[in-house]
Amino acid sequence: MVKHSALFNLPGMMSVILLLICTCTYVRSIAPNILDQHRVGWKGTFWKLARIGERLSPYVASACLLRAFALLMGY
Repeated sequence: MVKHSALFNLPGMMSVILLLICTCTYVRSIAPNILDQHRVGWKGTFWKLARIGERLSPYVASACLLRAFALLMGY
C-alpha cells in the first residue's frame, strides 16, 4: 500500500487542518503573546487559525469527533 501525503488525501488534509486549528487555539489560550504579535503575513495564519478555533469551537469540536469516529471505523 502506498501512503500519500495529506495534500492529495482529503481525509488526511482535514485531519491536518483540524489539528492545526486545535493546536493554535490551545497555544493562544496558554500564551497569547506568541500569536498576537504576528497578525499579518504567513505567521498571521496561525493567529487566524486560533481565531477560528475560538469563535467556531462547537463546530470544530464536532468536526474533531466526526474525524475521530471516521478514523476508528477505518475511513
